[in-house]
Amino acid sequence: MRNVIYKAAFVSALTATLLSCNKRLNEVNPSGATADATWSTPEGFITNVNGAYQQQRAWYGKEDGPLVSEAGSDLWFNANKSNYANQVTRYEGLSAASPSSAGTVFRLFYQAINVCNAGIGRIDNAGFTNQDEKNRRLGELRFLRAFYYWHIVEQFGGVNLRTTEVTTPELTATRSPVSAFYDLIIGDLKFAADNLPLASYWGTEYSRASKKSALGLLARVYLSRAYYATGTDRTNYFTLADNTAKEVISRKGEFGVDLWTSPTDLWNPSNNKNNKEALYIISNSTNTALDYDANANRLHAWFLTQYSNKPGLVLSIPYGYDNQRRLQPTRYLLDLFDETKDARYAASFQETWIANNTTSGTTAYTWTAANATTYGKAASVVGTQVVSGRDLALQITKNVVADKATKPWVLIDRNDLYNTNGTIKSLTDFVALKKFLDYTRTVPNSQPGYNDIMVIRLAEMYLIAAEAEFQLGNYTGAAAQLNVLRTRAAIKTPIDQTAAMQTTAAAVQTGGISFILEERARELCGEHLRWFDLKRTLSPTDFAAWIKAKNPDITAVQPFHTLRPVPLAELNALTNGAEFGQNPGY
Repeated sequence: MRNVIYKAAFVSALTATLLSCNKRLNEVNPSGATADATWSTPEGFITNVNGAYQQQRAWYGKEDGPLVSEAGSDLWFNANKSNYANQVTRYEGLSAASPSSAGTVFRLFYQAINVCNAGIGRIDNAGFTNQDEKNRRLGELRFLRAFYYWHIVEQFGGVNLRTTEVTTPELTATRSPVSAFYDLIIGDLKFAADNLPLASYWGTEYSRASKKSALGLLARVYLSRAYYATGTDRTNYFTLADNTAKEVISRKGEFGVDLWTSPTDLWNPSNNKNNKEALYIISNSTNTALDYDANANRLHAWFLTQYSNKPGLVLSIPYGYDNQRRLQPTRYLLDLFDETKDARYAASFQETWIANNTTSGTTAYTWTAANATTYGKAASVVGTQVVSGRDLALQITKNVVADKATKPWVLIDRNDLYNTNGTIKSLTDFVALKKFLDYTRTVPNSQPGYNDIMVIRLAEMYLIAAEAEFQLGNYTGAAAQLNVLRTRAAIKTPIDQTAAMQTTAAAVQTGGISFILEERARELCGEHLRWFDLKRTLSPTDFAAWIKAKNPDITAVQPFHTLRPVPLAELNALTNGAEFGQNPGY
């Protein structure tokens, strides 16, 4: 599109952090320097490469990412049934003229692509004397260009494919086919995979792209590309997706990655930094001078329910900052889990909160008649003391609980949360996703968090291989890949549920693509992928029908919503805007 990016634009974007909690990248200060000067030495060039990572942080850790990639799907609806960002969460009022998270992503990612193109075009004049070092930096830029373009083409289709730097306003643009985008993306990632080092090479700068990152993204890209193809090409791309995912798995020792033994370990906040399952990470630092902006990573807040207004509870770091609620789970998502066998449910979701109010000593709360009436409690509960650190204060559960009135804690069950048709009933409470709770925050009401974010992780490779095997008709192979994750997910004590968690070739074949989508939801819910999963695997008609069936609060979704509208401001700035055209339906 109209990337009106002046040279100063990417000079000002050079302070992105690609570092661990205690290591800053070596940067030269570009203040007062021209773009030509900063690109012309290895030191300045590397600083500009750092800047090419910056706009990822507008997606990962900010609200636009989950609103575009997780909302508007089968798994999530607006927290408390609000109208916030309803253009992308509900498809209500989504138009080319209306501001939306998708439009923000369009603008920022094209800016980032221009920085990548600038570096790719200028690297021969940057003064590198070591060819390996030159190729490493070129590998970073080509990885990042592929990363940004994959997000663009999947959301907006065949828009403008730029491979060279824009330094002055361009008032015309042409569309390129989706296949051309993927040709570029795949070529970039293959180069990156061949030339990027192992992650260990980067040392404490572990969030730079590495060989495992490039191969992981390449596997994802091959899978996406296959669905646009037909005949032999379709088979070939699914085969490439399968083989590339399995290559990552087979080289996990070399790459220094592995599955955690349990989902609990995977999402334990103490395992967050440089997580061993990660293939690609967006890092954040408790040294706020090193972060993208003052808000760093706010992902911890978007999926939480409001617990701190309940008797016996106060806002706390372990329970999270509950004043920035954005998304709540659908009944469909919660019902995908058999929590008696699958440990992923308890590792991913929070249903219980132990009393933590210590303002009056160890007694967090004593039930009053007024609150007993408010929360539907029997008279026998009045006077019951709730002890901080020991007693349950709040339970929000997807299950039906008998005799709620006699329980001396606030109890909100399935019948309070959802109507019989699956629409959301409660306007105040929901089961919380806890994957992203952030213990690095220093005060309970801190908005910024400092956790790292896993963009690609090893478990996704098993899911990619399973989906590719399924599409190739190898249902036994698909089941085998899924069973690796199901074995990890199985509850082991007091009764080992591993055998009960196994699936079969027959189950995969009979379940079809729905079976694959369900398993991806169990493993990856909340991780910036669900909208892409539905768009990839379902026809436009089925996309709309699936969402309406699984998430009946979304009623406005239409088949054309598998693409986002090109922002009207971009089209209006073109002298050939009418020729370029809007995406269908908008």
